[in-house]
Amino acid sequence: MLLILCWSLAPIVFMVMASFKPGQDIFAVPARWQFTPTVQHYISLWSQWRGFFDGLLNSLIITAGATALVIAASTMAGFAYSRNRAPSLQRSATFLIVVRLLPPIVVTLPLFGVVNALRLNDTHLILILLYATFFVSLGTILMRTFIDQIPYELDEAAMVDGASRATILWTIIRPLARQGMMAVSVFVIVYAWNEFLFAFIFTSTRAKTAPLVIAEMMGSLDGVDWGVLFAASTVQLLPVLVFVMLMQKHLVAGLTGGAVKG
Repeated sequence: MLLILCWSLAPIVFMVMASFKPGQDIFAVPARWQFTPTVQHYISLWSQWRGFFDGLLNSLIITAGATALVIAASTMAGFAYSRNRAPSLQRSATFLIVVRLLPPIVVTLPLFGVVNALRLNDTHLILILLYATFFVSLGTILMRTFIDQIPYELDEAAMVDGASRATILWTIIRPLARQGMMAVSVFVIVYAWNEFLFAFIFTSTRAKTAPLVIAEMMGSLDGVDWGVLFAASTVQLLPVLVFVMLMQKHLVAGLTGGAVKG
């Protein structure tokens, strides 16, 4: 585990350190571990690549929208799967898994004509819908697992008092399944914040996300300013890294949900 951790963290540590190194020290051989930190790369990022920060804002809007949509749809679908045991409904859960296994590139070309016809190209909405589509299946399976652990007797007691299914879902299931909703949000946020393929195909200017701007930095006609590139990568990484660390226990709960039955 220690070796795997070092293998995974080494590029991140190098990137963050390089963002504070003077340009001539970034790729020095042998590597220089002692250097005078500088924030010049971050200043240059702000002055030369203002579009990067617009991309961060677009990424935030798209990620928030996709997460909210997935949580809402997954919670309702998970409730339906958990509380209804009809064989046909349960068999359809296999379809959810199959959809999740499809590589995104497979549906990109067929979708391109549809997106153009609906005039959704280069909008936040198209990315929100695409990201939600690919994660609502996994979210539904996770939410069903969490809701299965909530005693059905609570539903029955509420129905005796005259509560509708919608009321039960909102007032009873939603608070008790909050940990599952947080676990789903972690998966969606990490994916949507870093996704490149759909953003590259379906956006150009108005809805361009941060990963696309970083790609433009690497293909700049003036050459790659590695210090600025590493600074942008660090800024883009930091929010999702902090979020995952804060939500770590919910992520573990999502991965192990349903593993032990009482």
